[in-house]
Amino acid sequence: MNYIDYYKVLGVSKNASQDEIKKAYRKLARKYHPDVNKNNKSAEKKFKEINEANEVLSNPENRKKYDKYGKDWQYADEFEKSKTQRGYSNTGAGNFAGFDAEDFNASGFSDFFESMFGNSSRGRNAGGSVKFKGQDYNAELNLNLSNVYETQKQTVSVNGKNIRFTIPAGIENGQVIKIKGHGGKGINGGSNGDLYISFNIFNNTKFKRKDNNLYLTIDLDLYKAILGGEIIVDAFRGKVKLKVKPETQNGTKVKLKGKGFPVYKKEGVFGDLYVTYKIKIPTNLTSKEKQLFRQLEKINKNG
Repeated sequence: MNYIDYYKVLGVSKNASQDEIKKAYRKLARKYHPDVNKNNKSAEKKFKEINEANEVLSNPENRKKYDKYGKDWQYADEFEKSKTQRGYSNTGAGNFAGFDAEDFNASGFSDFFESMFGNSSRGRNAGGSVKFKGQDYNAELNLNLSNVYETQKQTVSVNGKNIRFTIPAGIENGQVIKIKGHGGKGINGGSNGDLYISFNIFNNTKFKRKDNNLYLTIDLDLYKAILGGEIIVDAFRGKVKLKVKPETQNGTKVKLKGKGFPVYKKEGVFGDLYVTYKIKIPTNLTSKEKQLFRQLEKINKNG
């Protein structure tokens, strides 16, 4: 595996902030996404490189290891431990991220890295080999709020491999799901790394979500507010009939229990829906309507 400069892949400097890295990744991911570039092998390859770079640089700890050890960053902890046990100092350890492709041997490790481990990566006997856990992968998945109201199956492509997994209803923006064993392959019998998927949930609805509750503001005509009656309002799924009390005031909030958003990993449990009334003042009144309002005004003053 040749050394790849992840900073160049994302088009950012080595001093780029985490926010700059995130913005660069999202921009490139949209540009080279397979859905936008169907049957384009070049774009598909670029998309994989972008995701690989983001998996490392978007995680501050992984980024720090990459800056020091280059493509061998995922073995940084084992390297430091082995180096300490063998009595090596940090002096002369070098910065793997500065090596060129020819500095790495056919096994996929740098010669320097292997010398520090006593060639353990080339398969020493069972008594002397060192097991390494595979690299953890990080990915992002963009979904609309309407997509996560119900439990669903999704497929993501990681390094050319399609991984199908379940997204429980009610997942929140920024939440991370761990898929065990779907990261990089372990070395010398070590366990595979894990895949961490973080979710960006975009609200494509008229509802406001806060935790498991939903909030909706609706117009209520003046006559219904004064006299009361029944109205039909939209819930997240379907419609609900509401009774409006006479003399309802502007800003009145009504709670609809169990009509909110699903609670994560709690089948059949939902938050609440809060409906706020915004009383709509009638416009374009006729002369007769205005006269009636004046009469009401007089009655109110005299009453």
